Amino acid sequence: MKVNIELEMTPEEFRKAMGLPDVQPFQDDLMRKIREQMEAGVDGYDPLSLLKPFVSQGFDSVSSYQKMMMDLVSSYGQSSS
Repeated sequence: MKVNIELEMTPEEFRKAMGLPDVQPFQDDLMRKIREQMEAGVDGYDPLSLLKPFVSQGFDSVSSYQKMMMDLVSSYGQSSS
């Protein structure tokens, strides 16, 4: 037996139905504080520093992937001899 149930609800209604917390006020407050710091330039605040963790992780993962591929290629060449 197969039963399909379709529900029409907004993402907010779904979140409430699943019992998930409403984090929108937290996100709004966090964004307001970041904006204030960026506009005020408090203590040498650098807006690009927000992106630094993401950018460095991105480059680290690319170089890790390249190293893994080179290791695979070099080990394949050695094992086929």
